[in-house]
Amino acid sequence: MAHLGQLKRTGKRAYRRIGRGQGSSRGKQSGRGGKGQTARAGHKIRPAFRDIIKKLPKRRGYGKNRGRTVVAGIAPLAVSVSRVDARMENGAEITFKSLVAAGITGRRNQKVKLVGGNVTKKFTVKGIPATATARAAIEKAGGTLS
Repeated sequence: MAHLGQLKRTGKRAYRRIGRGQGSSRGKQSGRGGKGQTARAGHKIRPAFRDIIKKLPKRRGYGKNRGRTVVAGIAPLAVSVSRVDARMENGAEITFKSLVAAGITGRRNQKVKLVGGNVTKKFTVKGIPATATARAAIEKAGGTLS
């Protein structure tokens, strides 16, 4: 006949008993945080309150209520056509890469938009948006935009 001392354990022993003793690391609040609803046994936040929170508009981050200005992103860098006229040679093809190479734009990943100014040279602008005054100044000097 087997005795209690001869029985073999079938499962793993509980790792640590919590809430026992004054000096133990799992005493006092026993890993449940502070006081309140979440510290109690069987705590459950009522779904009705969660639904009220979910109905409130969320103004930051990604989602349906994201601000229109945030979605638009960073505003393009305004570059005067007179500045381009001073740095580029006559008959040059102006693209974003050529503006970066000429040192007109500071950052490589920022969008660029041409704004008004005086133009004396003929340019071919490709893939860069321009204002109506910039477009008129470039076309007046004999250039084209596409």
